[in-house]
Amino acid sequence: MDPIIIVLIVVLILTMLVVFNYNALVRVRQHVRESWADIDTELKRRYDLVPNLVETVQGYASHERELFASVIAARTRAQASNGSPGSQASDEKPLVDGMRRLFAVAEAYPELKASENFLALQKELANTEDRIQRARRYFNANVREMNTRVEMFPSNIIARMFGFRREEYFEVETSTVREVVDVSFEE
Repeated sequence: MDPIIIVLIVVLILTMLVVFNYNALVRVRQHVRESWADIDTELKRRYDLVPNLVETVQGYASHERELFASVIAARTRAQASNGSPGSQASDEKPLVDGMRRLFAVAEAYPELKASENFLALQKELANTEDRIQRARRYFNANVREMNTRVEMFPSNIIARMFGFRREEYFEVETSTVREVVDVSFEE
C-alpha cells in the first residue's frame, strides 16, 4: 500500500477521534448546564414560597421576629448567590435550617397547623424539596459524566486542548441540609 494513503488514513482516524471526543465533551457540558438550570428553577420556586411561609407563621407567632428576620435574610443571601454549585449549597444551608425552625415553631400552634393556607404551603414546600432533590441527582450524574470524560484517555487530551474542565458537584454541606424539610400533615 502506498505510504501516502497510510498517512492519510491515520490522519483521518485521528481527526475522527478528535471530533468524536470534542463533540461528546460539548454534549456533556450542555447537559451539565441544562441540569444546573433545572436546579436554579427549583431553588427560585423555593425562594418564592418562603415569604408566604414566614407571613403565615408570623400571623400566629408574632413574638418570633428574630427567626422571621433570619429566614428572610437567609432567603435573600441564597437567592443572590450565583457562584459555583458548592457556594450555592453553602448559601442554601441557613435557609433550610431557618425553614426547619419555622416548622418547629408552627408545631406549637394547633390552629396554625390546621390552617388551610399553612397546609397548602407545607405541601407545596415538600413537593419543591422533592423536585430539588431530583434535579440535584440529575445534575450530579451529568457532572460525573463530564468529569469522567475530562479525566479518561484519550478524551482528556482533547479536553485539555479545548479548555474543558472538571465540574463541581452540587453537594449539600451537612447532614442537616441532606434532610428534606420536615413537613407534617398531622393535627
